[in-house]
Amino acid sequence: MNYTLRQLRVFVAVAQQGSFSQAGQVIGLSQSAVSHSIKELEGEMGIRLLDRTTREVLLTDAGQQLATRLERLLEELNTTLLDGRSYGQQRSGTVRVAASQTISAHLMPQCLAASQQHYPDIKVMLRDRPQQWVLQSVRNAEVDFGIIIGPLSVSDFECQPVLDEPFLLLCRQDDELAAKVNINWSMLNGRTMVLQDYASGSRVLIDDALKQQQVTVDIVQEIGHPATLFPMVEAGIGISILPALALPLPEGRPLLVRRIEPEINRTLMLIRRKNRSLSPAAEVIWQEVRQQAALLTQQRERTPGF
Repeated sequence: MNYTLRQLRVFVAVAQQGSFSQAGQVIGLSQSAVSHSIKELEGEMGIRLLDRTTREVLLTDAGQQLATRLERLLEELNTTLLDGRSYGQQRSGTVRVAASQTISAHLMPQCLAASQQHYPDIKVMLRDRPQQWVLQSVRNAEVDFGIIIGPLSVSDFECQPVLDEPFLLLCRQDDELAAKVNINWSMLNGRTMVLQDYASGSRVLIDDALKQQQVTVDIVQEIGHPATLFPMVEAGIGISILPALALPLPEGRPLLVRRIEPEINRTLMLIRRKNRSLSPAAEVIWQEVRQQAALLTQQRERTPGF
């Protein structure tokens, strides 16, 4: 048997109104469309549901039994659909986000503040971890989504770039490079450097940039936390390369950052499990991160230099 939800609803409307024309007015169909729908339903069921006269429409015994049960079932179906719609519009709950240390320290605070303001019923839990841990936690569904440094060469994630930012030179104010008008990658050749280790998504990109520019450096320290770069460089251990997101510099330090030509960027990306939908709450936080990253880009474009 091939019934349609429309046929059942038309039948219940006729049973309640006792008239084809009045039922049509209630559900927005013409009298002929109502009559045709009832005939189709009776044909599918193989029984007469209504007795029609010139003055009235009466339920048969089979029709009365069906109408009584259908009214309850259709009401339950309508409630179920409304509940589903309500869930789709839900703006509450807990959202778990993982991000690397630089991103957590310099992008996520404004994202968290904006989320708290716009969605006060959503609790966002930030997990500050190295990039490989971020990837694994998204893959294992320990968090709703993550923010990483791209590009990413794996196929089990859905990725969305949100921010491009350049790598910059970090040096002391008395360093010979500080007086240069323009700094090229070749000027770093042979220099002693302090860089983040490979737990950072940026390290591989920096290595690739140095190789691409045919620059050889002496890496004397590899550190885990990006904030450690500043005192290392200040102490004269070496110069460094860091992303623009690591700014601003600590106040009162004899340090400066300079652009390096040609400009080489890293990309911040939102990632989530492929072919898996986010919860409504996680989806709005995902969009909030996108918006805050776009605002950061606009602010940077309006600010000359660093």
